[in-house]
Amino acid sequence: MNPGPKQTMIKITEIQAKSILNKSKIYDYCVNCYTGCQLNCRYCYAALFMRRYSGHSEPWGAFVDVKVNAPEVLEKQVIRAKKGVVWLSSVCDAYQPLEAKYKLTRRCLEILAVAGFPASVQTKSVLVLRDIDVFKKFEDIQVGFTVATDDERMARLFEPGASPVAERIEALGVLKANGIRTFAFVGPLLPGDPEKLAAALEGKADEILIDRMNYLDTIKAFYLRHGLGQAMSDEFFAAQTKRLVAELKKRNMNFEIVWEMGA
Repeated sequence: MNPGPKQTMIKITEIQAKSILNKSKIYDYCVNCYTGCQLNCRYCYAALFMRRYSGHSEPWGAFVDVKVNAPEVLEKQVIRAKKGVVWLSSVCDAYQPLEAKYKLTRRCLEILAVAGFPASVQTKSVLVLRDIDVFKKFEDIQVGFTVATDDERMARLFEPGASPVAERIEALGVLKANGIRTFAFVGPLLPGDPEKLAAALEGKADEILIDRMNYLDTIKAFYLRHGLGQAMSDEFFAAQTKRLVAELKKRNMNFEIVWEMGA
């Protein structure tokens, strides 16, 4: 398996972090070993505010700050922190290509496992399979992939740095076969065949989470530029969601819709 396409023309900076275990609005904590993300997903909600936060002038996807002291900082923080679920990662992919070199996510996971913190890992890279041995050290962990479509062409358009969809789904099966609780995050639900996606995920994902797009102006512009204006409305997401849910119910698969579809 291949962790994803190689990235070019990207500014890599090694930095020192002051904090790595931070409060999250979704889980108790989040850990981001990198600022910036090589996967450069076109629908990324973090692209706008993280670029401002980091002070970078480069476009999103063209820079990554590597927090080389992340494991050392985390080791100090977990001693004082109340136990809670840690999300890896909230504003970058924990297994973007640089992780193969730096192993910061792996080292942080090892610290969390020893400290007894539950964890939730979300990625679009099959590099995650490297750390199955670490996942098995946790008492409570779930590992999942974002799988927004079954259509490889659509995935390459929206997620240029991610592993192919088929490889992500295969990797979910490998994780589950190793006794690890798995999930698939289907969000934003991109154009494709929801019935085929449900069939592909059957027996591999313990839970399916379904979400729509965040309507940022930059994301809208990308959709329109590629003639996909009809696919960025709540009507589109509702129709696709209903098709996906119907198939998931037929197959007795667990799912949750994390956006309000309305009446």
